[in-house]
Amino acid sequence: MRKKRSEKKYLKPDPKYNDILVSKFINYLMWDGKKSTARTIVYDSFDLIEQKTKKPALDVFKKAVQNVQPLVEVRSRRVGGATYQVPMEVRPERRTALAFRWIKTYSRDRKDKSMALKVASELMAAANGEGSAVKKKDDTHRMAEANKAFAHFKW
Repeated sequence: MRKKRSEKKYLKPDPKYNDILVSKFINYLMWDGKKSTARTIVYDSFDLIEQKTKKPALDVFKKAVQNVQPLVEVRSRRVGGATYQVPMEVRPERRTALAFRWIKTYSRDRKDKSMALKVASELMAAANGEGSAVKKKDDTHRMAEANKAFAHFKW
């Protein structure tokens, strides 16, 4: 191995909920380094979740992330001139990264008034096992299932 692997950087938990996952999600939502804006959006959406569901927002958030995390995905593998979509297990860090990315993307695509409302409705939908982010996970799983025949190419 030529170069040293970079060390993992660990985040500090967010101030309000004292949770590392929330802090990571705030960083995912952040645009142009505007962390206070991203934090406001997340906290406002958590308040909206608590008002609508009458459950702790942190529980709804964790359930949503859990429902969106993919277990398997397909990766392209080139074997003898042909490219195969090979199903592979997803590493835990990548699981949360994909879940956050999908929640963020589909929140932005929603037709609600504010970003906080968009994030809140996407998280609530994901916690109930519906919504675009969960559909994306199901599509990913379906794709992996369809290409199970190429699983022997993984190494």
